[in-house]
Amino acid sequence: MTLSFIQNMGGGSMMIFLLFGLLYTVLWIYCLVDVLRSDFKDPNMKIIWVVILLFAQGIGPLVYLVMGKSTKTTYSS
Repeated sequence: MTLSFIQNMGGGSMMIFLLFGLLYTVLWIYCLVDVLRSDFKDPNMKIIWVVILLFAQGIGPLVYLVMGKSTKTTYSS
């Protein structure tokens, strides 16, 4: 079975797919590192966010960027 749609794609569209894939990978790694280094109000939230990032890979990093700040501990000094 050949992937004919890949054979018919020009070089420019393949570069766009690679660029978006690379940007998404960087975003995912950033979110995972941020979760692991952060303190949360509820101790279980770290585990929950890691599970969300691992199993909901399509939308997990976007959900974390939108909702993650409200679950973190804020220090006022």
